[in-house]
Amino acid sequence: MEMPRGEVALCFVTLFFLFWSSAIAVLSPKGINFEVQALIGIKASLVDPHGVLENWDRDAVDPCSWNMVMCSPENLVISLGIPSQGLSGILSPSIGNLTNLQTVGLQNNNINGPIPSKLGKLSKLQTLDLSDNFFSGEIPPSLGHLRSLQYLRLNNNSFTGECPESLANMTELAFLDLSFNNLSGPVPRILAKSFSIVGNPLVCATGKEAHCPGMTPMPMSMNLNSTEDAAIQSGRPKTHKMAIAFGSSLGFLCLIVLGFVLVLWRRHKNNQQAFFDVKDRHHEEVYLGNLKRFILRELQIATNNFSNKQILGKGGFGNVYKGVLSDGTFVAVKRLKDGSAIGGEIQFQTEVEMISLAVHRNLLKLYGFCVTPTERLLVYPYMSNGSVDSRLKGKPVLDWRTRKQIALGAARGLLYLHEQCDPKIIHRDVKAANILLDDYCEAVVGDFGLAKLLDHKDSHVTTAVRGTVGHIAPEYLSTGQSSEKTDVFGFGILLLELVTGHRALEFGKVAYQKGAMLDWVKKIHQEKQLELLIDKDLKNNYDRIELEEMVQVALLCTQYLPGHRPKMSEVVRMLEGDGLVDKWEASQNADTTKCKPHELSASNRYSDLTDDSSFLVQAMELSGPR
Repeated sequence: MEMPRGEVALCFVTLFFLFWSSAIAVLSPKGINFEVQALIGIKASLVDPHGVLENWDRDAVDPCSWNMVMCSPENLVISLGIPSQGLSGILSPSIGNLTNLQTVGLQNNNINGPIPSKLGKLSKLQTLDLSDNFFSGEIPPSLGHLRSLQYLRLNNNSFTGECPESLANMTELAFLDLSFNNLSGPVPRILAKSFSIVGNPLVCATGKEAHCPGMTPMPMSMNLNSTEDAAIQSGRPKTHKMAIAFGSSLGFLCLIVLGFVLVLWRRHKNNQQAFFDVKDRHHEEVYLGNLKRFILRELQIATNNFSNKQILGKGGFGNVYKGVLSDGTFVAVKRLKDGSAIGGEIQFQTEVEMISLAVHRNLLKLYGFCVTPTERLLVYPYMSNGSVDSRLKGKPVLDWRTRKQIALGAARGLLYLHEQCDPKIIHRDVKAANILLDDYCEAVVGDFGLAKLLDHKDSHVTTAVRGTVGHIAPEYLSTGQSSEKTDVFGFGILLLELVTGHRALEFGKVAYQKGAMLDWVKKIHQEKQLELLIDKDLKNNYDRIELEEMVQVALLCTQYLPGHRPKMSEVVRMLEGDGLVDKWEASQNADTTKCKPHELSASNRYSDLTDDSSFLVQAMELSGPR
């Protein structure tokens, strides 16, 4: 049945009106983008010493091309991440007008003042990280309105007052860190699976204690839910005399057992190595028996007073020295640059504990540490075969089998960081220099937990990112936003370094088109001339099928869009010979069915940036809470 012309016209006008309404949804009556206004308000209240917000222009039509801002396909701001940039000033309440935000990361800055209560308006927010700043005042109860929030980090600030009861309403919360503030009073029943409140000595478990503010300091982490349930359980009326008698007997027996356990625990504690013998005014003390605390003199003797002849390597963190302990054990001693500026001892203790808890055969193990008023030192096992970077240029030549073994070992270490740690860790500087080799040339991933031990104020970084150019994923380089797929990209470059024997920047310079490494590798692969890629030192001693497989894995890992790159669990399986064919065919089908001219131009811009070897910046940092 044909519609009358008048109804057709009305439908057309209605559809046009709906389309136009969605197009101007974020515009003010004066035609100004609300999100631009909000971000300019944020910029105006912050002090930006490195100029990372320089391209935030109040006259812009939309902010999706700005540094540190990430948008959805609909050009709505969904992520604001400005970590470790030395920002100070205050956080503007205008952040509450960015109603589509899903992620806010302002950690490791110098921002002060209160948290704006308008943050509670961000109903789509999933991650909020304001840790390691100077925020003060009370935690606003409005944060309890963030029902979609999964990760909340407010640790290492100066918050006071009680924990808001509204935090108990956050049903999706998986991780909450309120440690190292000045909070007091009772703590509500937190639903988060992982919860830390250490460093707040005036808080108490349930609020029912007689003198709550003077309670004994709480442990590093706790499950308040079970504590409260037990308190409620104990208050139930007991109506049967038999039950009372039985309960009394059982309670007496439990007291005897508890006393026995306490005696054993005290004996064990007295025999245990003190992780940190630091006592503040509240007499807090933490033990971690698997780490040794070295005295400075011991490490001075081991390294010949930190002689230049003992230096194994240098980096943004400082120098690494080879040392020999009094028992003959060889060690590598990292001497952190400007140790006196690295926060307080309790904070240093927490970060060292983080590194020590990540234990895997393909991750560098931490032996112990040393701390003085002016020094911070970390002690690791000595890796006799150095780094992959040094061995690729050294003698004897790494054979093809060893290179495959290194690739698989490094992949397994990154898999552990990404998918088996809780929460996951993002390395952010995966490269040959950070993959070490033990006596058997087994790959060991190093430098995955140092950044929070560094003094960010003493930094020459002028970009929004940390890492080493040539290994940095394009989305991280342009926006400062990283994910586990950032590491996957760096691992793909590492595979090409293993294949070619060249560092990423050097390899770009020997290619036909200077700086366009990935474009050239893709071209060589399409022309089936992979023998042009292989390290000349290997001569013909390699497996051509395995070579093509490794190049394919590298190209999958370095795809421009992070969503197209495989997870490290998939990379491990592909390197083991499982699933590569299907994954490669799927990627090729996607390439032939989609035309993406904007990606090519972006790739070219990225290649130009990687050509500047002076653009090297500091190494990685932890991505999230541990």
